[in-house]
Amino acid sequence: MRHMDREKIDVRPIMVRDADAVSEFLHDHLNSRVSPAAWGAILAPPWGAEPPNHGFQLIVDDRIVGAYVAVYSERDVDGERRRFCNLAAFCVLEDYRAHSLRLMRAILAQRGFEFTDFSPSGNVVALNERLGFAVLDTATRLAPNLPRFPRRGLTVTDDPIIVAGALTGQDARVYRDHRDAPAARHIVAIAQEEYAYLIVRKDRRKRLPFFSTPLYVGGSRELLRSAWPQVGSHLLFRHAALATLAERRVLGFVPTLGFDLTAPRAKMLRSRNVRAEAVDYLYSELTLLEW
Repeated sequence: MRHMDREKIDVRPIMVRDADAVSEFLHDHLNSRVSPAAWGAILAPPWGAEPPNHGFQLIVDDRIVGAYVAVYSERDVDGERRRFCNLAAFCVLEDYRAHSLRLMRAILAQRGFEFTDFSPSGNVVALNERLGFAVLDTATRLAPNLPRFPRRGLTVTDDPIIVAGALTGQDARVYRDHRDAPAARHIVAIAQEEYAYLIVRKDRRKRLPFFSTPLYVGGSRELLRSAWPQVGSHLLFRHAALATLAERRVLGFVPTLGFDLTAPRAKMLRSRNVRAEAVDYLYSELTLLEW
């Protein structure tokens, strides 16, 4: 058997033909709770992007020993069309960890992209910072979702017909792009002539799958703020979410009840063109994969 130091370790782009093998690798080595089919969702987003690849992989003798999956999109930000590369899932077998940086450099060497990383592990956060990423403000309040009576004149629903019918402009485009995203849950609050549009995902904390995390807010933030007790009640009864991990930057307000987390999860951006305030969590693994 050849010594590992003498093995030829290639860095190759992940293409469509590699999707099944990469999904199996991530299931076997990153998170076995997530099925290979579910992993495959981040390699086939429902929006109409034409990505250059789906990330990069480390190959030894035609065997995958590492993968860094990327999710691509194009978005209008502050009136400019921008191309985004979201770093979505990172796994390298222990014997090959010394080559991890090769995967990161291969992704970041691609020109013309703004880079985001919304689920970096503890070790990756420091590495990202050395590579030019900045940490976003993720100040978060853990807010309980409590039972509330309906409010006269207010409708809170996740009925897809009502959601699609209420949304306009950019929110309608966001909904079309994400209505088939497996982890995105779409809710509207409607009162009189206004709507508030909320996209959330279900998250685990301490292995408990009872938390909702807002990813995007459209429409009237003021309506969402005033309707939050009823929205929380909807999340409790319709989505089995006992509490919401409410980021101030995403919601635009802080729910009254709850407590602030001392160490919220890091989310990161590397860009010279995009303001941190303009970044939401759409077009990413957060909308495509529950784990």
